[in-house]
Amino acid sequence: MKYTQLGRTGLKVSRLVLGTMNFGPQTDEPESHAIMDAALEAGVNFFDTANVYGWGENKGRTEEIIGNWFAGGGGRRDKVVLATKVYGNMAAADNDVWPNHDKLSAVNIRRAVDASLKRLRTDHIDLYQFHHVDRNTPWDEIWQAMDVLVQQGKILYVGSSNFAGWHIAQANEVAARRGRLGLVSEQCKYSLVERRAEMEVIPAARDYGLGVIPWSPLGGGLLGGVLRKERENPGRRSSEALANNPDLRGKVQAYEDLLDKHGLEPGEVALAWHLAQPGVTGPIIGPRTDEQLNSALRALDLELSEELLASLDEIFPGPGPSPEAFAW
Repeated sequence: MKYTQLGRTGLKVSRLVLGTMNFGPQTDEPESHAIMDAALEAGVNFFDTANVYGWGENKGRTEEIIGNWFAGGGGRRDKVVLATKVYGNMAAADNDVWPNHDKLSAVNIRRAVDASLKRLRTDHIDLYQFHHVDRNTPWDEIWQAMDVLVQQGKILYVGSSNFAGWHIAQANEVAARRGRLGLVSEQCKYSLVERRAEMEVIPAARDYGLGVIPWSPLGGGLLGGVLRKERENPGRRSSEALANNPDLRGKVQAYEDLLDKHGLEPGEVALAWHLAQPGVTGPIIGPRTDEQLNSALRALDLELSEELLASLDEIFPGPGPSPEAFAW
């Protein structure tokens, strides 16, 4: 396993992040535990979850599955860098939501962290992430709430998810005025087919010393050999994203054709591409089976040539350098 520092911190994390969103809804508890066992054995020490995972009436179920795995002992908790998130409400239905039971008020942060700690069966969260931006709560209040949690030993670091570049700047400028560390990571949607993060989010993260943790690194499955799978299984449902977008379909076909020539697996190349991008800590993988985990692990050993990287840029061009791509 390869490791790196999380942003500007001294925390060492694996270059692949185990995403757990499927644990519960799609992967039952025994299989989820087996995947975590295999990931830890392979050296993956960075696990990501969120309080709302499990969804609907099962919100919190994913954290419970992880907590039960920790309770199995064997030093599991001490070996894992645990990340979870706060923002969404935990009600089973939208009409059950009460005021102050979501977003980033000090009241909800206090309630949410205690509930997550109970479900996760641990005394602290290594990386506590804001799942979304709260446009109505002032940053002084948010950081005051985080300061209390750090002082209590309930959390160690704070990260963001789905923030714009200016949100990162705003959050960290307020933290700096308070003499605090501020955000140390940003979890953003980023892949070969979705590169808008390169315009401002990733430059802001790099400038403020945040690690970048891409989610949906396979572009919702588009980069995992989707067209080949269609050919191999004609009865397989076609991707909705490709059904009415011939331009995107053509790019995905060119991507698969290029990798066929090199004898490479599309999903593994998509992950290796992330590992070659400056500022990226590691992409989030969400395996539902051991084989999917093993495929992701193989990406760590892929060294993409400059020629291949250039060819990928030709198929899926990014927005260009920031800010030159949109300002002189």
